Amino acid sequence: MYGMVMFVILTVFLAGLMVGRTPEYLGKKIESYEVKLAAITVLAPNAVILIFSAIAAVTTMGLSSLNNAGPHGLTEILYAFSSAAGNNGSAFAGLNANTIFYNCTLGITMLVGRFFIIVPVLAIAGSCAQKKTVPISSGTFMTDTLLFGVLLVGVIIIVAALTHFPSLALGPIVEHFLMQNGVAF
Repeated sequence: MYGMVMFVILTVFLAGLMVGRTPEYLGKKIESYEVKLAAITVLAPNAVILIFSAIAAVTTMGLSSLNNAGPHGLTEILYAFSSAAGNNGSAFAGLNANTIFYNCTLGITMLVGRFFIIVPVLAIAGSCAQKKTVPISSGTFMTDTLLFGVLLVGVIIIVAALTHFPSLALGPIVEHFLMQNGVAF
């Protein structure tokens, strides 16, 4: 739930920029402090996923655990780290994640993906708790409308696409096109 609240804060901020008014959420003004912490909360797990996937894809410790080469191997690595950050911890059958390298890096990914981001969320909650409630005015961007819902979904899709599309283009998408041409890994 707190992940969605962080996306809501980012969406309220972006909507406030578009309208030219100070963004508000639940009667509290959203300022740069909250937006910076929300951005850290949203981007930190993604950064850890991509950084550790890149390290695993270029080191012998990371590659030695793969059962499949090429784009399927990259997909296995990406899935393992994405799953660890999402607190699922599963992996494709071809990846032997029970090595010192993967145990350490997946453990760090879990810590960042689930526990590190709690700190900025609590800082935002504390900051908002200290602020006075602002009355609703004609300049308030309502967050219970279809327009806000569309903006929220758009922000989530854009952040996810900009963060993960390059790595997905090298892994599962390339593998799909290669499989259609008869190349399997």
